[in-house]
Amino acid sequence: MMKTQIKSVSFLMMLFLSATAVFAQMNTNDEAANHAEEGKRALAQGHFAVAQADFEKLAKLEPGVAEVHATLAAIYFQQREYEGAIREIRLAQKLKPSLPKLDSLLGLSLAETGQYALALPGLEKGFKQSADPEIRRMCGLQLLRVYPAVQRDSEAVETALALNRYYPDDPEVLYHTGRIYGNQAYVVMTKLHDKAPNSIWMLQAQGEANESQKNYDAALVSFKNVLELDPRRPGVHYRMGRIHLSRLKELGKIEDQEAAANEFESELKVDPDNGNARYELGVIADRDGKLDVARQQFEQVLLRYPEFEEALVALGGCYLEMSKPTDALPPLERAARLRPDDEVAWYRLSRAQRANGETDAANKSMATFRKIHDPNQTGQQGPNSRAEVTSQKLDADAAFKSRSQ
Repeated sequence: MMKTQIKSVSFLMMLFLSATAVFAQMNTNDEAANHAEEGKRALAQGHFAVAQADFEKLAKLEPGVAEVHATLAAIYFQQREYEGAIREIRLAQKLKPSLPKLDSLLGLSLAETGQYALALPGLEKGFKQSADPEIRRMCGLQLLRVYPAVQRDSEAVETALALNRYYPDDPEVLYHTGRIYGNQAYVVMTKLHDKAPNSIWMLQAQGEANESQKNYDAALVSFKNVLELDPRRPGVHYRMGRIHLSRLKELGKIEDQEAAANEFESELKVDPDNGNARYELGVIADRDGKLDVARQQFEQVLLRYPEFEEALVALGGCYLEMSKPTDALPPLERAARLRPDDEVAWYRLSRAQRANGETDAANKSMATFRKIHDPNQTGQQGPNSRAEVTSQKLDADAAFKSRSQ
């Protein structure tokens, strides 16, 4: 069960503001004023148990002051005494319905006690209407638990998507939204299995699942079964080719390279516009030293997809290996503009610029390469590739050249 503690500055400010409002009403009661002062001091120091004791005494002395009950409710919530928080919130709302943030706090408290249907209005209001980012975050995280519990899974997914937009780098948000997506995917795939166990879609899903788990033989069997049902289904030969490349990388069996090339060729017969398949054929040709064949493949890809960044880097590399640095410049310059965090693009661009006598430009490109490549830099190294194609790799002498130039 998700347990939520008050980390929000807004909720803590509510405690202090409520306590301050209390002081203004305590002037005629020394004992009450003393408890209010001691409670405020304990809150400032984060001593919630002490603050709780003072505000409990204060609530008995001043039962008609809404701010006392509101502050005590927030303290109970922080102490995970959710039933007490609910009781005090309702007392405060009865005394002063206009007190801020209590709907959200009530929703959070009700959710923690499993009263999901009652919790929803307050949580939805806090998530959709609150201007405070931490209140919105807390309510959103609770909604990820509450919606599935009341069979409103689609709204849980919508909330997860919104949370990822609002808090894209928050680890807790990423964890809980990832669980929502995973659970939803499992539910959908289970339904697909139950409704259409022998369908193309089920077989394709099985192939992709086995591929992701590196169960390559089973994945190939699933994809072959797909092709038996629909021999001209786009994308399937390409996936099989990628599986053979994965096996080649892990097991080093050269026959997998030939099998991969055959699958990519088959893919192009089904879908001549599959730029990924043609790119992979270029990579294989380049690996075999067939530079002119590789160049032609990359050029054909770029005629159809001029912003295929990985193909631009590959084409530039071919020209460099063919001792044509002038021809290498345009694709590499374009690649560096398209994806400024691609270290391979910057390294090859530096080589091409230096070979063309552009020393200053080469030095600047090499400096950019070093900044991306150096693991001691504070920034993260950029990705080398899109996940769906083989990435271009640094030349074997890149590390040496980057230090010596």
